[in-house]
Amino acid sequence: MNKLESYVSGHWITGDGEGQTLYNAVTGEAIASASTKGLDFKSVLEYGRTVGNPALRKMTFHARGNMLKALALHLRNHLPKFYDISYKTGATKADSRVDIEDGIGNLFANASLRRKFPDEVFCIDGESHNFGKNNTFMGTHILVPKEGVAVHINAFNFPVWGMLEKIAVNLLAGMPAVVKPATVTSYLTEAVVKEIIASKILPEGALQLLCGSAGDLLTHVISQDVVTFTGSASTGLMLKSNQNILKENVPFNMEADSLNCIVLGNDVTPEKPEWEIFVKEVRKEMTLKAGQRCTGIRRIFVPENKMEEMWNAIAGSLSQTVIGNPLNEKVRMGSLAGETQRREVKEQVQKLLSSSQIIYGSLDSVEVVDADADKGAFMSPLLLMNEKPFASKEVHEVEAFGPVSTIMPYKTTDEAIALSKLGKGSLVTTIVTADYKTAKQYVIGAATHHGRILVLNNECAKENTGHGSPLPLLVHGGPGRAGGGEEMGGIRGVKHYLQRTALQGSPTTITEITNVYQPHAKGKDPGKHPFKKYFEELQIGDQLITEKRIITSEDIDRFADLSGDHFYAHIKTTDFTGTMFERQVAHGYLIMSIAAGLFVDDYDINPVLLNYGIDELRFTKPVYPGAEIHIRFTCKEKLPNDKRIVEKPEDFKRGDDIDKGIVKWLVEMIDETDEVTGVATILTMVARKA
Repeated sequence: MNKLESYVSGHWITGDGEGQTLYNAVTGEAIASASTKGLDFKSVLEYGRTVGNPALRKMTFHARGNMLKALALHLRNHLPKFYDISYKTGATKADSRVDIEDGIGNLFANASLRRKFPDEVFCIDGESHNFGKNNTFMGTHILVPKEGVAVHINAFNFPVWGMLEKIAVNLLAGMPAVVKPATVTSYLTEAVVKEIIASKILPEGALQLLCGSAGDLLTHVISQDVVTFTGSASTGLMLKSNQNILKENVPFNMEADSLNCIVLGNDVTPEKPEWEIFVKEVRKEMTLKAGQRCTGIRRIFVPENKMEEMWNAIAGSLSQTVIGNPLNEKVRMGSLAGETQRREVKEQVQKLLSSSQIIYGSLDSVEVVDADADKGAFMSPLLLMNEKPFASKEVHEVEAFGPVSTIMPYKTTDEAIALSKLGKGSLVTTIVTADYKTAKQYVIGAATHHGRILVLNNECAKENTGHGSPLPLLVHGGPGRAGGGEEMGGIRGVKHYLQRTALQGSPTTITEITNVYQPHAKGKDPGKHPFKKYFEELQIGDQLITEKRIITSEDIDRFADLSGDHFYAHIKTTDFTGTMFERQVAHGYLIMSIAAGLFVDDYDINPVLLNYGIDELRFTKPVYPGAEIHIRFTCKEKLPNDKRIVEKPEDFKRGDDIDKGIVKWLVEMIDETDEVTGVATILTMVARKA
């Protein structure tokens, strides 16, 4: 029997002793054992801090993002191997796709986030603030990677996605990870990590794997580390209460199983498309991964006058689900992850039956295809009914982590909101309704108790990702019982692994430290027009002071005619009594256009390829005819721009072969009194030297 290996301190090793035996969830056969006995967990963490952390911290956000992209492309080449192993966990091909390919998708999504960060090892967080009348003292915030290790303790239900969605975020942030998957399905995690390590894409120490018990790992974490946990609320509470975690103030992000719910809006009737959408969503969430999802639907709330029609519809849909060997193409629901999980689910169902009854399925038997129902961890989907949800506490407190859901009645939307909250905090809730007022009422009322809300109707039915699908760019977590943590969430997730520090000093000093130009900092003489410089030649702070131009009433009239903007303030014959203006005022966009005419170099073709856009355009002071305008034009920030990958010649677009970057410029429009009348950030695409 194969013995799983852990990857620690740069080596693949097996723990001492026989360890825990792991089984094929479909056949019941023993396939591997796992043990971490004898491992020095303190050394594992030290290796991550002293080897992996410095290597990642030296890389910029863009380098880390491209590293994730390369890793995703590499793993995609090994899908058949991962699928073959995944079937042993009881997962169908659809189940495995969610775990494996969606996990790789997380790497791609986080890789693309690099464009939201500077090409630096740290970043500025939020706005800067001027604190001095003479503009010589300011403050801002910076984010730097923590000097520790991200410790991920994951659940058994997603041995690949659970790992990749977490490490994608900490690696982008610049922190290494120690991954401890749930032992029962860790053989699949091991296979993926072996490919990751073999690829040599990650720097040494960036990823370590523990297959087996976590031992005394948490007694060695320090304040620079971050611990994340996915699993049951009870286990999470025990880990979070670890004395060392409390003493060291170690950040602990928990995503716990919760009693998620779905609500059928009062407006939905059997003839409406939302009715069938609701039925399909419930069936999918009960049968995908055999109901073993932390986001699975556990509670179903339906208007009391539609209860019988709805539970009959759900039961009819569930009856069409073929259960059995996931290798059989006809099978739509496989087994639970193991006999231990099946036994635990049945024990929880018995608790639910104290106040509910089974209206579909059997607790004791299940028909399977191409498998042995006794040897494999198979279980029938169970639809329970509870007719008095306000009087029953079990249905809001007990979770059967499998293909089990309970349908319950409600009278009004306010009742549905109140019932949803009885779960004391969940990862997700869904309302299916075509009525926008009902949707808004539910969202605002229920949001305090749920980490994510899906409003599902016929408009988004084809493109929606589903009740149970957290997305990389949105937070995954929830309040109360759900753990109170947040995973992923785009930039929000990355910040969990970064230290925020307030930074104070002169604008010029802050500019030199952050490599982002701060207003009122000293400009630099570019030596030649900035538009004549290639991307790598430009320096932050390169500044051009343009010639001056007088704004005339004729300029304003012509711009009004050309643009069609004849707003009253731009017409000189307007009676300005009672308005905010003294007399005819120039269009803000006219001043911005004139600014471009002043700072744009009109010489021969130069490294500036195109204008990429305008951000943060503000008009701060009226410009009247006779005003004399000039522009202060400063190189603010530089960002890489990767070449577009073109796989087919016919997909090639003009410019794809040009090496280039994005340059942000601070544009300050200044009048004859030396006051700023407008400010903007423009973006240009600038070529690199050949």
